[in-house]
Amino acid sequence: MSCDYIANLSTVRFTQVDVCGIPIVGATSGFTSECAASSITLAPVTDDSDDVIYRTPSGAICAVKRGCRSLIGYDITLALQQISPEMVEVLTGNPVVLDSGGTVVGNDTCNIQCRAGFALEFWAELIEPTCSTTGASRYLYGLVPWISNALIGDLEIGSEAVSFELTGTSRSGGGWGTGPYDVVSTTAAPVVTPGRLLTPLGATCYRRLQTTTVAPPAASCAYTAVPALVP
Repeated sequence: MSCDYIANLSTVRFTQVDVCGIPIVGATSGFTSECAASSITLAPVTDDSDDVIYRTPSGAICAVKRGCRSLIGYDITLALQQISPEMVEVLTGNPVVLDSGGTVVGNDTCNIQCRAGFALEFWAELIEPTCSTTGASRYLYGLVPWISNALIGDLEIGSEAVSFELTGTSRSGGGWGTGPYDVVSTTAAPVVTPGRLLTPLGATCYRRLQTTTVAPPAASCAYTAVPALVP
């Protein structure tokens, strides 16, 4: 892996997952955008156990067993600047509202999903070098396969540009596996053959960051179809 500099956030894709963290296959289960998120924050949440200190009767330290720090997930914050009922449904599970012709025109705001939620994928531009030694464009690819407790925060509509935040918490495990999408090359350079992830995330893992020579997916203001997982 070369020494990279990460530039701009390029594309995000959201995929609904069920209460077991498995992607929900269907024509209305995903959403892909270049403009929806202006930033993504992944703040680690840890549990720190206490140190165990052994002392003499006079108080001198004999030995110390340092406590272990355990990663229990990430607090996710998405700074959003694009409103789309389809996107809100994918992110929060809140149902869409239809007009008399069956067109999606809005959302209801309902309960927060405690276990079901969405997966987040994102692509960012890389500089120095932007291309591989074989001339293929390179990107940073990120995956957080299971985010629940998604909630859209304060929404202020006035004379300024409207933006809002969505917060959620990540979970480990789940059923993402190698994923339903073609995001990495399955052949050696210089040939680029898009395919699924070569290895699944482990049961105790919360995210993956890697470089890829497969370009980000095309953005849309409609749903993104989620294909079936490959056994």
